[in-house]
Amino acid sequence: MVPILDKEDFQFLQEGLPFYTQLEPAQQARLRQECARLSYRQGDKLHRGSQDCAGLMLVRSGRLRVYILSQSGREITLYRLLEWDICLFSAACIFRDINFEVWIEAERGSEVILIPTALFGELSQQNIAVADTVNHLIASRFSDVMWVMEQVLFMSFDKRLALFLLEQQAIEGSGQLELTHDMIANHLGTAREVVTRMLKYFQSEGMVRLSRGMIEIVDEGRLRALAG
Repeated sequence: MVPILDKEDFQFLQEGLPFYTQLEPAQQARLRQECARLSYRQGDKLHRGSQDCAGLMLVRSGRLRVYILSQSGREITLYRLLEWDICLFSAACIFRDINFEVWIEAERGSEVILIPTALFGELSQQNIAVADTVNHLIASRFSDVMWVMEQVLFMSFDKRLALFLLEQQAIEGSGQLELTHDMIANHLGTAREVVTRMLKYFQSEGMVRLSRGMIEIVDEGRLRALAG
């Protein structure tokens, strides 16, 4: 059975949805009745391209990774979703102008509050505040995607890797990063060997220290200089 929302979950939903206070009382009641809290383990897939359309997700805890998958199976991370973030692409099927296949996985144990597709579609059509939030989210995520595409097309790999390590440090709040070379390759859409070669160069230059399953940033200043 899918867990219904308890009092704390519903309070989180109220605070996390920008449009909640502008909903009609009946619409608010439907959210309370029809939304659910879902739990995922690290590595679980929440959304698998166009074959899934569960609904709008509000991240309750944990961290999600949104990525695209090439025909050859290569991944590239578009952005991460943290606590309080809203995942729009998990409900993309209700928007005619969005034809963008993404995959979503839990980077760590996570909980989300799900607004089912049918309910979210009705709210989007009935309430201008919901539609405005959708437009804002689309614009914000499109900006994230364009930034990634700019990196892939025009930025050297050493700079991309430096930016990624600094971003990961900011997310984790630590320079001790539990990352394998395969994980970085999936994030950046490249081969493991390319990652390994560049990390060894970073280590030889004194910017990082490598160990099994771990990368330690030892010279943040030089990494930032490289990242530009």
